Amino acid sequence: MAGGVSERHLMKIAEAFKELAAAVNSQTADIEVAPFSKACSLVSPLFGCLGIAFKFAEMDYVAKVDDIGRASSSIFTLPAMLDKDIKENNLRKAGSHSRNLLRVKRGLDMVRVLFEKILATDRGTSLKDPASTAYAQVFAPHHGWVIRKAVAAGMYALPTRAQLMKELNEDEDSARIEMETYIITSAPVITYIDKLFLARELGIDW
Repeated sequence: MAGGVSERHLMKIAEAFKELAAAVNSQTADIEVAPFSKACSLVSPLFGCLGIAFKFAEMDYVAKVDDIGRASSSIFTLPAMLDKDIKENNLRKAGSHSRNLLRVKRGLDMVRVLFEKILATDRGTSLKDPASTAYAQVFAPHHGWVIRKAVAAGMYALPTRAQLMKELNEDEDSARIEMETYIITSAPVITYIDKLFLARELGIDW
């Protein structure tokens, strides 16, 4: 990614999701749109670090996080965001905040699975298997044949694991700590978003 990422960027991501997870786990507060969009924006450079295979995901994810960020000026919580779209009959329209939220959630989930698979493989190994698994599990069911084919081709241009660590300004040990934190803290946030949709009988596969 041009310009790389800032020093200890993974730590910033981990800290931001710790705060979101704390709100979810408190069971007394809803996730607010502003801190959510800020935390999600920190994840954006990770897609860029993965090269051409995830270029589409980076562009799509960034645009949708930006939309949610702009919405934070007038909408306070994620539940209020969904309810506003429902009231205005905008829910499933292209570009709606709720539709964008679902896609951002998938981006967060893809990174979670990617980190899990990276940590489950030996140091020095290729990123192809972890990235392919994460894509197949999270994104592929929602993509057409053309995009899936393009991503498969791009997998051969993924950076090496060592290159990714360098891009993230991390070594294996420091990266493991922050990746584990993100895996743990992003899970309840992802589940929280799914429950927002499911509780309103909206489904999550659109």
